[in-house]
Amino acid sequence: MTILVVGECLVDLAPVATIARPSGAPPPGGEAGGPGGDPYSDGRHFVALPGGGPANVAVGLARLGVPTAFAGRFSHHGFGPWLRDHLVSNGVDLSPSVNAPQPASLAVVTLDPSGQASYTFYGPETADWQWVDDELPTRPSVAAVHTGSLATTFEPGASVVARWVASLRGAGEVLVSFDPNVRPGLLADVDAYRGRIDALAGNAHIVKASSEDVAAVYPGDPPLVVAQRWLEAGTTLVLITDGERGAMAVHRNGGQARCVPPPVVVADTIGAGDSFTSGLLAYLAEQELLGPKGVAGLGLGQLEAALARAVAVSALTCTRPGADPPDRAQLAAFLAQ
Repeated sequence: MTILVVGECLVDLAPVATIARPSGAPPPGGEAGGPGGDPYSDGRHFVALPGGGPANVAVGLARLGVPTAFAGRFSHHGFGPWLRDHLVSNGVDLSPSVNAPQPASLAVVTLDPSGQASYTFYGPETADWQWVDDELPTRPSVAAVHTGSLATTFEPGASVVARWVASLRGAGEVLVSFDPNVRPGLLADVDAYRGRIDALAGNAHIVKASSEDVAAVYPGDPPLVVAQRWLEAGTTLVLITDGERGAMAVHRNGGQARCVPPPVVVADTIGAGDSFTSGLLAYLAEQELLGPKGVAGLGLGQLEAALARAVAVSALTCTRPGADPPDRAQLAAFLAQ
């Protein structure tokens, strides 16, 4: 029961408090450089981490024991081979991916005092956004497809992915999951983007979004109103996450569920929403509900259980620096507490 994830795998440049001084580098107060003679004193310290919403979802699924494939566009130089190795080492099948001549995309991470992450992206001339129609599989032999984030935002690839998702939904054989993962700073035309989100939501069986996503694209509309909008467009299940307040699920059959996360010490929120999606889809796969009919037939108890699992996976990820979702054993230990 394989899940195919489509989208970006990029580099998160995350801030760190300290960094090891390179071998042979002059100590503070030594040779001329910055103030005090330290050539590193004017620098900001970052660590390069594999990231990108879809790639994080793929890694999260694979760690939870779900057979997972990833279709991304990997630069053949620079960070590209390292990003490939990251997914392969986590058990993700990269056979649907593309070798690209463009450089890898970068996202500079900013953390507020509570560990909440925001991002500044460098693109869209980079590899992740240059999809053409013949690079995506016409009839993927998988149970489900997940996509979203910047892969459905940056052109020219965004329109290619949107057409491909519409063809999958039209065929009716594969479950389609979509997470807009909105980046408000990149939205030049919110009205046009809202139309894109509505169309993608109507072609997906599952839509997961955060309360921040909803506020950015549908200002003034409560999340429940937006969820109903997507259900009327054709979505079967909508999930809205709301940070430490938890998440809600709204089903086309009228079922609704809410779940508050267990108390945890937050390291940061990088990858929290992506791990929520991984936890949800992994639970559906575990319960043999990973398909259009399985999601359409979810009862209230199943909906509550699926939401609780997704919230737990997300909460556990928040206790770990960076986008570092848990494996099955770590999740089991956390759930047993």
